[in-house]
Amino acid sequence: QVQLVESGGGLAQAGGSLRLSCAASGITLMRHALGWFRQVPGKDRECVAAISSISSSTDYINSVKGRFTISRDNAKNTVYLQMNSLKPEDTAVYYCAVDRGEWGGARRLTSPSRSVYWGQGTQVTVSS
Repeated sequence: QVQLVESGGGLAQAGGSLRLSCAASGITLMRHALGWFRQVPGKDRECVAAISSISSSTDYINSVKGRFTISRDNAKNTVYLQMNSLKPEDTAVYYCAVDRGEWGGARRLTSPSRSVYWGQGTQVTVSS
């Protein structure tokens, strides 16, 4: 059974930083593309960052480029999202996601036909 446990969310001031972690069990993250999504009430869940399985190439939405960094630690079976220079508009519930397929690229997470495992979500609130 795949379990993804997120941590690291909370309250930050604008300009501050948070690091989200997602520890996996029941699956070997090294074999899979990984991503971080966020969702605010009334809007669709959007992929803010993704990392491929083999090359660890990354992809970001424009609004977080240069501020967020996705990374993976295969030894710890964990994926991270370092969030710097936070803005109030980054406030959302953040979810980690693991592509159900193996050895895929980062764009598998951004595809509308994606099939992923989801974490439970962690709230990030940025105050102005």
